[in-house]
Amino acid sequence: MAEGARQMVEVDGRRLRLTNLDKVMYPETGMTKGEVIAYYAEIAPAMVPIVAGRPVTRLRWVHGVGTAAAPEKPFFEKTLDEHAPEWLRRGVIAHSDGDKPYPIADDRATLVWLAQQASLEVHVPQWRFDADGRPANPDRIVFDLDPGEGMGLAECAEVARLVRDLVAGMGMTPVPVTSGSKGIHLYATLDGRQSSEQVSDVARELARALEADHPGLIVSSMSKLVRSGRVLIDWSQNNGKKTTIAPYSLRGRARPTVAAPRTWAELEDPGLRHLEAHEVLERAASGLDPTAALAGSGAAGGGPLATYLSMRTHGATPEPMPESSWGAPAGEAPRFVIQEHHARRLHYDFRLERDGVLKSWAVPKGVPEDPGVNHLAVQTEDHPMEYGGFEGTIPSGEYGAGSVTIWDSGTFAIEKWRDDEIIVDVLGRPGGPLGAVRLALIRTDGEGEKSTWLMHRMKDQRPAVDAGRGGSGASVSRPGGGGSRDGAGAPPRPAAAEVDPILVRPMLASPGTLGLVARGEWALEHKWDGIRVLARADGGGIRMISRNGNDVTARYPELADLPRALRGDALVDGELVALDDDGRPSFELLQSRMNLTRASEVARLAASAPVRLLLFDVLEIAGDDVTDAPYRERRRRLERLVRPGSGVPVEVPALADGTPAEALEEARRLGLEGLVAKRPDSVYTPGSRSESWLKLKLTRTQEVVIGGYRKGAGTRTGRIRSLLVGIPGERGLEYAGRVGSGLRELESERLLERLDGARRETSPFVSVPDADAADAVWVEPELVGEIELAEWTSTGVARHPRWRGLRRDKAPEDVVREG
Repeated sequence: MAEGARQMVEVDGRRLRLTNLDKVMYPETGMTKGEVIAYYAEIAPAMVPIVAGRPVTRLRWVHGVGTAAAPEKPFFEKTLDEHAPEWLRRGVIAHSDGDKPYPIADDRATLVWLAQQASLEVHVPQWRFDADGRPANPDRIVFDLDPGEGMGLAECAEVARLVRDLVAGMGMTPVPVTSGSKGIHLYATLDGRQSSEQVSDVARELARALEADHPGLIVSSMSKLVRSGRVLIDWSQNNGKKTTIAPYSLRGRARPTVAAPRTWAELEDPGLRHLEAHEVLERAASGLDPTAALAGSGAAGGGPLATYLSMRTHGATPEPMPESSWGAPAGEAPRFVIQEHHARRLHYDFRLERDGVLKSWAVPKGVPEDPGVNHLAVQTEDHPMEYGGFEGTIPSGEYGAGSVTIWDSGTFAIEKWRDDEIIVDVLGRPGGPLGAVRLALIRTDGEGEKSTWLMHRMKDQRPAVDAGRGGSGASVSRPGGGGSRDGAGAPPRPAAAEVDPILVRPMLASPGTLGLVARGEWALEHKWDGIRVLARADGGGIRMISRNGNDVTARYPELADLPRALRGDALVDGELVALDDDGRPSFELLQSRMNLTRASEVARLAASAPVRLLLFDVLEIAGDDVTDAPYRERRRRLERLVRPGSGVPVEVPALADGTPAEALEEARRLGLEGLVAKRPDSVYTPGSRSESWLKLKLTRTQEVVIGGYRKGAGTRTGRIRSLLVGIPGERGLEYAGRVGSGLRELESERLLERLDGARRETSPFVSVPDADAADAVWVEPELVGEIELAEWTSTGVARHPRWRGLRRDKAPEDVVREG
């Protein structure tokens, strides 16, 4: 992964945008945000099994932690904003003011996303969500040993041993975690039969019992008045509404300490201290992970393997029976397996590693051998990773009874992974039957288990060397680069130069007619008389480009606070318009803003001719590319993205009502240009003109390329009499006529200076009538303008044209004849 302040990366098949990677989060050590992200990416195999299935609350330090002398305050976040990626798993908790969504960190990509949000601390409760999405009973008990004044880790370790000895009689073996802050946490697994209230009561009584036996060392009361010189056993964190710092989470201290799982032998060390991130990574790399028992807790509860475990009886089948229902950590390269299964009917089981489990489909006819033939695939329950190596006979009477053999296996790379479409490049074992092949799975009906899909062998095969590399996510292990800030709403706001460049161009509509739109299903948007822009809001900063890629951010300062109007970083598509006194778009007003470069002029006209940004599409949300989502989904997400009442001149205009004919008449009444009709299932194809979008124009306008001008005479001597304009065609620049009406004096003078600097000896047009060419001054066909016209003549020349102005947002190659 190349060095840079902002990068788009793929983590286990999920695309994320990483920003401000060289921002220093821990000034005392110089640890950057890139290194924070790298820490969470590398520790994920050990951390994910512990936090999986639990709602995450976060402490975010968007400006870094500061220093011990001047610490920064964090933001505390519980619920999840709507701008979070669609793929991120959510759990819903009922609150007094309604249900609230929380993130669930079931995979490495989610941990990386949290780190990108500057969520240094990850906190979770002692319970997980069950298979139905409800909070289950706790699967572990925790004791938080908090040293009072005059006490330290050594005294906490002494109390930890006393707790261990007491709970051992109850069949529990606790795991110690130095908290990274002051004290020690002790975790022990439970069978999930007791409620949070019951577990909290037990923890309180155990703490009181130890206090009674060791009153000079231990206190169980939460009152700060009695803690000095003693260690508090905080039992209250077993309350179902409370959370504890997750094992392996960073802490927002002056140095990057970690809530680090430890061995009991380590607690005997008189020099016991808190560990920092690099030390914890070294321990994990060496294979030291004291939390294996915690990772396996809650097997009877929810988790992606809950269905698999419920359908099989331990000991009655040779199939793998993992202790945990939460899957395994991701490996370096994702694996696939195809198993030949002789059950009641022969079929093939196709399994892909994803989120710590094997996503599985039953394919009766196996992988198609011909791209012209699709095979049915039925999604089945997730299988444990161990199933990838399973071969054997499932006994009669057990689920799936019959023999299972491995037909082929290997690695794969992810091209696309969405809820209804998956494309992968698979590489089978050397000499195996599959080889290197590109496969697509397309969902046709249903959701989840029992949903039906089509398996398709794609024609455009990828090189075999790609397979097994694209989806591993290893590229995020060492991010680096630069940036200047992080977090929404925190000053100062970055300028456009600090925001990622916009390298795509907007999708374009094709000319259409009412007759075309009258047939089939279309979403109808009003067509606004303005200029098209793509705008990126990123980390509080903004960048805007016109349709031809010119940066226009500085010309429209009233939109500098666009990030405040959005619920998350995004790349949006819309139209800049200036409204007249009647609230109708005025291209003349807008044109006064389009070509300004001097700051004083920009500021003056921003007050007298303000613009609004009318949004109609979105390409990215929080780094997640949504261009492949259907229009109806992108529109829904765009509407949720924009905050109402932000005070920023941006909105998502309502769709037009009624039939296409009624909507077009409404546009006429409102003084608009017309309509844009869009197929609800159309994807966004940047830079291309598509017939999935059709424009129906009321005002006949046409973009044109200036190829010359005729000199004025009499009172117009030394000025432009008329412009000679054309439209690019198959043979070259086709002449579209001359236009002089509407050309204002000041604009004419400025335009003449530019045209005289672009003179040429010969005509750039395919052909020009002799009368118009007689006194013409030819120029390089570089400038684009816009005209109004009554109609086209049979020779393709505009009748009664009127000049509307230059279009600096357009390039000559963008101009097409408007039907």
